[in-house]
Amino acid sequence: MRKKGSSGFMLGILFALSLAHGLNDAMQSLISAIYPLLKLSLDLTYGEIGLIAFTYQISSSVMQPLFGYAFDKKPAGWFLPIGLFCTMCGLILIAYAEGLFVLLVAVFISGIGSSIIHPEASRITSLASGGKRGLAQSIFQVGGSAGFSIGPLLAALFVREQECVAKFALLAVFALMALVPACIWYSKRLASHGAALYPLPGGSSQANSPSAGLPKRTVYTVIAILMFLVFSKNFYTVSFSNYYTFYLMSKFGVCIEDAQLMLFVFLFSAALGTLVGGPIGDKYGRRLVIWWSILGSAPFALAMPYANLQWTIVLSVIIGLIISSAFSAILVYAQELLPMKVGLVSGIFFGFAFGIAGISSAVLGKIADMTSIQFVYHLCSFFPLLGAVAYFLPRVRTIQSMKISNSQNAE
Repeated sequence: MRKKGSSGFMLGILFALSLAHGLNDAMQSLISAIYPLLKLSLDLTYGEIGLIAFTYQISSSVMQPLFGYAFDKKPAGWFLPIGLFCTMCGLILIAYAEGLFVLLVAVFISGIGSSIIHPEASRITSLASGGKRGLAQSIFQVGGSAGFSIGPLLAALFVREQECVAKFALLAVFALMALVPACIWYSKRLASHGAALYPLPGGSSQANSPSAGLPKRTVYTVIAILMFLVFSKNFYTVSFSNYYTFYLMSKFGVCIEDAQLMLFVFLFSAALGTLVGGPIGDKYGRRLVIWWSILGSAPFALAMPYANLQWTIVLSVIIGLIISSAFSAILVYAQELLPMKVGLVSGIFFGFAFGIAGISSAVLGKIADMTSIQFVYHLCSFFPLLGAVAYFLPRVRTIQSMKISNSQNAE
């Protein structure tokens, strides 16, 4: 008999969340895709571009854990539309900004939208997973990754001047329509079950989660390792999302439109890779996915600064496919360590990822101003090597042995 608070694998709900996630992230990635246009139209420096990215990422990173904690304590069915409304307002402000200050306000508001959407949608994704958390999180994440990849394509095809950005606020309307079934379903679950328990892999209970019976110090040490892996991954990938167009234009002399299309190619390959990591983690273990995803991309990252244009595109696709599968596995690994705090954990990891991206954007922008954008890519190529720290993540069997040992000691 199915326990109260559990549910089956809700593919329709997951698809709705993934679609809304994709439309939201398409609007978000449009912002970084038009950085070259904003730089020209408002006469910005690389450092100011980095400050804009920093402001956006910080508004997301600082607020996401707070929203996640609040959603865990006071769940409600209609937080997601509020987040989309913030994203829409930020995009409209960007379209008509005439200076750096208004741009900073606009991207801050957009960041608040993401800080609401990511932890809350992750909570609902966990509830709709039916215990297949890796697969569910991959479905949710692939929507965001696909949407994020579309932003540069939309910019290349339809954005010729700053005011054109406003028309893409319509994507928020479609996202709101997509979310209606998920919000209704979630509201009904809250009405009938209250703060429903989150299913674990194989339908196990909270008491049998990987963290049950483990010392808090062990759990927090593993969380710290996972956050360090997010740092190593995001410091490298932000060099693509925010500066890849500048790199292609500087090194190979391609035009803005072609550089945006090549950014789309990288981001789309990352979206495909996202879909793979979750199911493999469910079947073979998340540690294996995390290990391979970050460290496995290192040889290709090290080679890319020395490649010609054709090989740069090929290597970017390979890197995108490999490195993108890490985050879903990392997030679900952390959620299973603290299963009663899914919103908080999701907010912390999404927020930390966004925060690291913002800080690294500002740092890399300053480095590019002082040296060159090509030097930035030489520097960042070493960061995937830090994925070797995944070696210290405990295997599932190790965790289970520790649980048994702790149980026997208690007896």
